[in-house]
Amino acid sequence: MPTESIVVRTTEDREERIEWDESSPLNLTIETRVGDLTIRRGVFRGGVSEGVEIIRMANSKMHVDILPTRGMSLWRMQAEGVRYQWQSPVVGPVHPNYVDVSEPSGLGWLSGFDELVVRCGLESNGAPEHDASGRLVYPLHGHIANTPADAISVEFDEASGRAELVAETIEARLFFKRLRMRTRVRIHADRNDVELLDDVTNELSTPATMQMLYHVNIGAPVLGKDARLNIAVEEVAPRDDHAAEEIDDWERFDGPTSGYRERVYFAKPISDESGMAHAMLADAKRARGLSVRFKTSTLPWFVLWKNCAEIEDGYVGGLEPATNFPNPRSFEHSQGRTVELGPGETESFRVTLSPLTTAAAVQQAGDAIRKMQEDQSIEVVVSPTPRPHWSVGVPGDGQANGDN
Repeated sequence: MPTESIVVRTTEDREERIEWDESSPLNLTIETRVGDLTIRRGVFRGGVSEGVEIIRMANSKMHVDILPTRGMSLWRMQAEGVRYQWQSPVVGPVHPNYVDVSEPSGLGWLSGFDELVVRCGLESNGAPEHDASGRLVYPLHGHIANTPADAISVEFDEASGRAELVAETIEARLFFKRLRMRTRVRIHADRNDVELLDDVTNELSTPATMQMLYHVNIGAPVLGKDARLNIAVEEVAPRDDHAAEEIDDWERFDGPTSGYRERVYFAKPISDESGMAHAMLADAKRARGLSVRFKTSTLPWFVLWKNCAEIEDGYVGGLEPATNFPNPRSFEHSQGRTVELGPGETESFRVTLSPLTTAAAVQQAGDAIRKMQEDQSIEVVVSPTPRPHWSVGVPGDGQANGDN
């Protein structure tokens, strides 16, 4: 009798397809006063990953993999032996040549989605939007994640132990837009933080509007049954009636569940004295987690994505700082949640990821979040139903319907 076998490609399998370029000028070992840093450049070979550039930045305890070919997304991160990633049904990283972002449904973006951190924008970052004739106007999550970066360089400071991977990504169309994103991915020799410093400039002679969302995606081993989000917020509301069914338990995750349909929650975060909001996803034992901190002056909103499907179907939680909610762009613009950029003007975005690999680190991050909520004496408003002006189609939002 013939036998059947099923092969699931793991992260380790995919890493075997990396061809490291030992002669690249981007390959560096940097000796600093507080420890050593290494930077390596490689390229993926085979399948839909063929030609995807990868740059690994590392210190003695962690490394992070950046994908210049995919808009400077963070593919994976590992710290103290803990992997920060998720298992997408998409076996990536996928070269943008194989992602038809503008296919008629507007959902082509999903064909390349498997990163730890992916930027959504720059012109639009939300749900796909079609005009009255059914023509796609704005695709799901925009174009920047599938736009290769250029002008890649490394900057470092031996005294402080800092290294930065610097690149520029341009989203442009004749007569319509030219937005330049200058990105710095920063690490340090003596700590495990990964900082994303993005500056977006309107390079046309006319005003422009833009959106940005950082899609931070976490799966096992951090995500599991009873994993929980910690965040200081003023208000939270379900995106739709489906999410409203679990509003009393909105911060808690179920284990992998067959047939689970994603739930999304919108929130207004609180910031600390430096203007940073703090969010943390920790496992049920509070032994490890991931902290996401972001500057609320330019990223004033937060989205929680709960996709508690089976592992092979994409079990993942999304922590998403943003300029707006990921509704259709026209709705967000009508609510004043698009960023206005005059000719030559720049908007700056700051996000820091901190892997938490011990119970003490999780406790410290959780205490800081609790203290923020208590010090500002803000009682959280939890809306049991979708909130007008936050979700499309809710009475009072001025919109009859929309594509969420």
